[in-house]
Amino acid sequence: MTDPYSEPTTEQIAACLAEGGVALLPTDTVYGLAVHPTRPDAKARLFAMKRRPGSVNLPIMVASTADLPALGVEITEPAHRLMEAFFPGPLSVALGIRSGAAPGWLAGRVECAVRIPDDERLLEVLRATGPLLVTSANIHEQATPESAPSVLASLDGRPDIVLDGGIRKVVPSTLVNCNLPVPVVEREGVISRHEIERVLS
Repeated sequence: MTDPYSEPTTEQIAACLAEGGVALLPTDTVYGLAVHPTRPDAKARLFAMKRRPGSVNLPIMVASTADLPALGVEITEPAHRLMEAFFPGPLSVALGIRSGAAPGWLAGRVECAVRIPDDERLLEVLRATGPLLVTSANIHEQATPESAPSVLASLDGRPDIVLDGGIRKVVPSTLVNCNLPVPVVEREGVISRHEIERVLS
């Protein structure tokens, strides 16, 4: 694996993830821990680093809405409006998964939260890797540190590769569950509840 203190290239990050590594990457909100969805070993290490229960599903980041059909997700009309307004950006949208239409690594899940980050370096990585499982780089249910060194000091274990993006926001993306008859804001983050309601009204 790459030296976690070096400045990795996009190609090095993509290769590390494909080989089953865990990457610490800056997003347009907080720092995130990323793994390739087809590597359950990496996923298990990520859960251990965060002390996160394995029953809590991981969100998905993609480079473009063109990547969504391959996930087998159901994009409702409210979800489409939110994506038009806030993608790429600090919005995560929970979508239902069509039975039999999703890739094997989504087996057993009935919904997933998806996001397109507004960060060009991370988008480069996502274009190289395809969809990634990405979650905030914090101990479960604790605030995410604002710098890469602070994240590294807090985790149980070390990521295999680190991209230091300087100081990042400590406010996460807003999460809206659109896999419901009426969309629900399940986490108010960078985008306010008022802004979500304005788009949906």
